[in-house]
Amino acid sequence: MECLFCRIIKGDIPSKKVYEDERVFAFEDINPQAPVHILIIPKKHISTTLEIKNEDHELIGCMLQVGNKIAKEKEIAERGFRLVMNCNRESGQTVFHIHLHLLGGRIMHWPPG
Repeated sequence: MECLFCRIIKGDIPSKKVYEDERVFAFEDINPQAPVHILIIPKKHISTTLEIKNEDHELIGCMLQVGNKIAKEKEIAERGFRLVMNCNRESGQTVFHIHLHLLGGRIMHWPPG
């Protein structure tokens, strides 16, 4: 059985798409933790950051660039935003397909969690 995010990429599960290209898909989080909360996922299935290989480095860079692009489009770039990627259960990863959380539109506190 394919993971939840693979099914969203295929269109089997509806989402509020924000961005898509040949390598990356981005959509609104269904449980937003900030006024802007977008998930940026690679179309290639990679379960955790521990599985990122040398050949994936360009893909990860692309994900970061997409995050910057969306932050500018959502007009939160200048105020500030956060890009977060969790790894495994204790970090809060619940879907095992790597993804960046783009969070913004409010003041972020530190430390998180």
